[in-house]
Amino acid sequence: MVALSIQAAKPDAELFDLPWDAALESWPDETIAALPKGISRHVVRFVHLGDYIVAIKETTEELARGEYELLRALRRLDVPCVEPVAIVSGRVSAAGEPLAPALVTRHLRFSLPYRALYSQTLRPDTATRLADALAVLLVRLHLVGFFWGDVSLSNTLFRRDAGAFAAYLVDAETGKLVPSGLSDGQREHDLDIGMTNVAGELFDLQAGNRLDADIDPIAVARSIVDSYHALWRELTEGETFLSNERWRMADRISKLNDLGFDVEELSVTTDDTGTTLSIQPKVVDAGHHQRRLLRLTGIDAGENQARRLLNDLDSYRATFYADQDVDEEMVAHEWLSQVFEPVIRAVPREFRGRLEPAEMFHQLLDHRAKRSREEERDVSLAEALGSYVDEVLRYRRDEITMMNPPTGAITQPTPTVQINWRDLV
Repeated sequence: MVALSIQAAKPDAELFDLPWDAALESWPDETIAALPKGISRHVVRFVHLGDYIVAIKETTEELARGEYELLRALRRLDVPCVEPVAIVSGRVSAAGEPLAPALVTRHLRFSLPYRALYSQTLRPDTATRLADALAVLLVRLHLVGFFWGDVSLSNTLFRRDAGAFAAYLVDAETGKLVPSGLSDGQREHDLDIGMTNVAGELFDLQAGNRLDADIDPIAVARSIVDSYHALWRELTEGETFLSNERWRMADRISKLNDLGFDVEELSVTTDDTGTTLSIQPKVVDAGHHQRRLLRLTGIDAGENQARRLLNDLDSYRATFYADQDVDEEMVAHEWLSQVFEPVIRAVPREFRGRLEPAEMFHQLLDHRAKRSREEERDVSLAEALGSYVDEVLRYRRDEITMMNPPTGAITQPTPTVQINWRDLV
């Protein structure tokens, strides 16, 4: 007789207390956690295990072991996926009948399957953002050489995190890691599978009247492919630049923003060949940047203004604290006191009411980026501020005081501002 076997990286004694001598679909209600789950070809149940919840899937021993090892490998590669907990084999019923082996994974807190998300009142643009999150996940998988083989919404969990949308791989049963990297054909094959599966899943929701009438399943499926290709180009096209060409970093971030993605992680490495930029994307929901900027700096800005200021803050951190584990709030305070506030104070007093400080700084960054591109060098903020005040700001009306301007010119020329403090970063 084969004894019950539990293989786990971190053994949990409570695993042995579960009713492994019964088929999963007949486990008692007090064991089962009432959580929404996606569609699966296997029997899957959420189960209470101490102070957390696990997902248990009945499958074959070969598939369970293969998926367990793949999930462990993906987590070592820092890819978003569920955490494998154990493989349970040698299961036998009370009547002596063999039962299917099981794969145990830890439930991802605050995550939901697509059917739960799309069945809520989602705006069409938010539905597209979820598709973008799946594209980000697929890019990250392909970058580490993982061929999924069954790209779908059903095999993905979605999670909101302070306004961000993130997609996590749930089912790696059909996947494989290719150490040498995926070919273009393998990547495109994964994309074709994904587009077909996603469209089918959304048509299924539509047939059951569980999909917003304005959401087009074909358009959403195609958007995953379009987002994937655009993001793949931005992340795989290498760029090396000199240490004084920080404007190139801002340009690269701007391109990602134009694609609808934010920057989750930005790293800079320097070697004999120059400085190399590495960017990790993420998908964010409306208001995320406002909340983050307010939390870190106390600046209350519009969403687009906040995004631009945060990009500059993150660029500042990557430049001066590369490869250092520093507190985000400490860096934000330093950026506020050494970059943002000195810029606002340096603007001549008669011009300060023409724009809100956040909008003024945003426009200054635009002006600086334009000059940097034109001159193909890293124009400092101090240098850019002088020309910004002279060429742009003095032609703006005063947005605080000029509600009903008198007849006549409101753009009288003023002397060029002189900057006499140390050059800002």
